[in-house]
Amino acid sequence: MLFVLLPGARRHAGRRIAVAAAASTALALAIGAVLSHLVDRARPFVSDPSGVHQFTHHAADAGFPSDHATAAFAIATAIVLRNRRWGLVALALATLLALTRVAIGVHYPSDVLAGAALGAATAIALYWPPIRTRLHALADWAGHVLDALLARVSPRGARARS
Repeated sequence: MLFVLLPGARRHAGRRIAVAAAASTALALAIGAVLSHLVDRARPFVSDPSGVHQFTHHAADAGFPSDHATAAFAIATAIVLRNRRWGLVALALATLLALTRVAIGVHYPSDVLAGAALGAATAIALYWPPIRTRLHALADWAGHVLDALLARVSPRGARARS
């Protein structure tokens, strides 16, 4: 996540975005893995091999919900909750990614819609104030550790990044 490389005060906010996005993604993908095993729905190219032109090779594993859409919308929603401008860009890119997963024949539209809903809902749930406070504290702590490590490697570089 490039947010951790931002200068000064922006870097502080960027680290919080990065930690929130990572936590949202990890939790959403874990929930998605459970759902995938429970639903076990075949992908379009498996269900109807003659009716779907598959543009890329893909494993014939369960396709519901889409992992790509789940992760993309978890990240985008975590960003939009903390920075509207960059979040809207991320949401647009997540939407494009979800549409291409359907267009290349590896998901049904409902697979990506479910993934988008799961990813967004997870990021929103982790924005609940008691959880958000802990995630931000984790990001701040990790940022201090990272800054200390960078200062040991290059004292001048650490001051310049501040």
